[in-house]
Amino acid sequence: MHTSTSARTAPAVATSDRFRWRVVDIVVAAVLGVAIGLIFWGWNTVGGLWFAAMDGLTPGLGGIAVGIWLLGGVVGGLVIRKPGAALLVELVAAIVSALIGNVWGISTIFSGLAQGLGAELIFLAFLYLRFTLPVAMLAGVGAGVGAWVLEFFWGSSPNILKTLEFNLLYLGTLVVSGAVLAGVVGWLLVRGLAASGALSRFAAGRERRREV
Repeated sequence: MHTSTSARTAPAVATSDRFRWRVVDIVVAAVLGVAIGLIFWGWNTVGGLWFAAMDGLTPGLGGIAVGIWLLGGVVGGLVIRKPGAALLVELVAAIVSALIGNVWGISTIFSGLAQGLGAELIFLAFLYLRFTLPVAMLAGVGAGVGAWVLEFFWGSSPNILKTLEFNLLYLGTLVVSGAVLAGVVGWLLVRGLAASGALSRFAAGRERRREV
């Protein structure tokens, strides 16, 4: 059977359109990044104290408080659903947090890069086609692993200098925190935004309307 050139290229064109960034995507990514950056700034005190308290009990346990700082990649990926969205939103949020002021300074931006890349790789693994709760949780785990890798090799006191027990416990708590505080919380946050109508121009908003 003869297939026309237009018919053969239609799927490729559709895929290209789906991955092409629109102006609204860029604007919303920036808005999400700023909003989540403000959440980071607020969590810098609460999460920082929680981290210190947990680490004081058992070194490495502080990772359980990190998940909120991983929200950007999860939310960005779930809302915009385009290549680079998770990385961009987490990075913008980290820049906002650094500019407002925190104890980590410029290193916050490097953390944002590593965490955003970790989440981005999860969405890439699913070819930017699945945005369910399990995928959101995996994206949070990916962001946590990204944070762990960066801190293992980089910083004034990299974790490579610490014990195997510390690093395994820290990785485990980052995984749990990423899955719950970034993955589940991020997924619920996006569901809430979609229900409010704020995401009407995005697939996440249209999906929510179909469920109601």
